[in-house]
Amino acid sequence: MTGTVFNVQKFCINDGPGIRTTVFLKGCPLSCAWCHNPESQKTASEIMYSPDKCISCGACTRVCRVGAHSVPDKLHLFDRSRCEVCGACADACPAKAVEKAGKQMTVEEILEDVMRDKAFYDNSGGGLTISGGEPFAQFNFTLELLKEAKKLGLHTCVETCGAVSTEKILKAAEFVDVFLYDWKLTDGQLHRKYVGTDNGLIEKNLRALDETGAKTVLRCPIIPCVNDTKEHFEGIAALAESLNNLLRIELEPYHPLGTDKLTRLGRDNSVSQFDTPAPEKVDEWIGFIGGLTEVEVIKA
Repeated sequence: MTGTVFNVQKFCINDGPGIRTTVFLKGCPLSCAWCHNPESQKTASEIMYSPDKCISCGACTRVCRVGAHSVPDKLHLFDRSRCEVCGACADACPAKAVEKAGKQMTVEEILEDVMRDKAFYDNSGGGLTISGGEPFAQFNFTLELLKEAKKLGLHTCVETCGAVSTEKILKAAEFVDVFLYDWKLTDGQLHRKYVGTDNGLIEKNLRALDETGAKTVLRCPIIPCVNDTKEHFEGIAALAESLNNLLRIELEPYHPLGTDKLTRLGRDNSVSQFDTPAPEKVDEWIGFIGGLTEVEVIKA
């Protein structure tokens, strides 16, 4: 069994307890306007091109069999309509101006890589985190990866948006030690406007997991002029207070990493441009929400 992976990141300390390896899978049912990993939204592999890195060497033109790349007068042109996403250009590019987002990996290949750092997990209480995109968009692969990870004695976390069938998320829960669960907007209509769907199923799944005793961390992206409101903060606190197995609340202040990635993917980046909040504003958010609930609130 293979899955489409766009990154395997080592020595992560913000994706669950301890030192962890985070495996990022492609595919997501949502379309958040502030997405910081837009290369994860589509399940299929994609080509990312960074003009500022290009040295106009022409290496890509020599390996591209469909003529998607050309360098007339030392100006690199990339015709995405021709591209077959074979990745030959990315392999040939010495400057890493062209990169392929997404490659096929087996469960065994991933775990072989992950297990190289098992000593760090054992010493720190860490393990494997599966992220995305939405890991459950590749449900069968994610489930198999979780099962095999548990056989190896790994602590497992899954970062999920919760927009999957209740049956699937509950089936996977047996093999997940902690869910890093996104809660983006309390208001359902605003959720649909900025994310692409309402939050009914997401809340239903969160409560269903809580009823089984599954441990969760509530991850809340805070986007200025979108959800940095008293009503949303009160909603976060009320939701936290209603859950029996919530470990903490993590606020994720907006950052503009996704804007550059959209450009490199050849997509419109105008919808993703928000203001980055000042540190003192983030502290203010933490203090406000913390004053409404006994659940720990931290900056992720």
